[in-house]
Amino acid sequence: MRNTLMVAALASGLALSGCTTDPNTGQQRLNKTAIGTLAGAAGGAAISKATGGDKTGRDAAIGAALGAGVGYYMERQAKQLEQQMAGTGVTVTPNPNGNIDLVMPGNITFAFDSASLNPSFRPTLDKLAATMNEYNQNTVTIAGHTDSVGNPSYNMNLSRDRANSVRNYLVSRGVASNRINVVAYGQTRPIADNNSDYGRQQNRRVELTVNAPSSVR
Repeated sequence: MRNTLMVAALASGLALSGCTTDPNTGQQRLNKTAIGTLAGAAGGAAISKATGGDKTGRDAAIGAALGAGVGYYMERQAKQLEQQMAGTGVTVTPNPNGNIDLVMPGNITFAFDSASLNPSFRPTLDKLAATMNEYNQNTVTIAGHTDSVGNPSYNMNLSRDRANSVRNYLVSRGVASNRINVVAYGQTRPIADNNSDYGRQQNRRVELTVNAPSSVR
């Protein structure tokens, strides 16, 4: 019971101190450091209980410290990516689960029905590669997507080829290949209506997710 109260008090304090106000909406939200701290505290406590430990409060505090480091690491990285991608057409969205999502629209990355990177997009990927090399404790997932025009099997292969083109370029700029995972979704995960030109343009995209590490060194 005492350990449970300690964890609850820790979480409550972190939630209060980690709140920031969104300048666009006026709403309060937890920053990534606070989110990482809370997740670390919960994870440390859960592991302690699952393994029969009698130091739940201590383990929660240790987990909180590790989580805070991860949260701060991801928060700094997100801010750097937002600055680098400003004006490029790539959107950067810090995810509530601690990851960072980047969406690269097809109109700036590839020509129609092609998996060859547009030369004009390469400087943007150079910036991304530089940040990935600086923050080298993340893994990255690159997902290819298409619109619904054409054969589903063809679209699946095209989405994979496009995701691999982004991967290969990043690797050529020094990003370790074992940090990158490629997945292909073809036309199966639209984010807009495929019945309009605008919607199809939105669906032709590459999404890159910067995954939060379990800890930082």
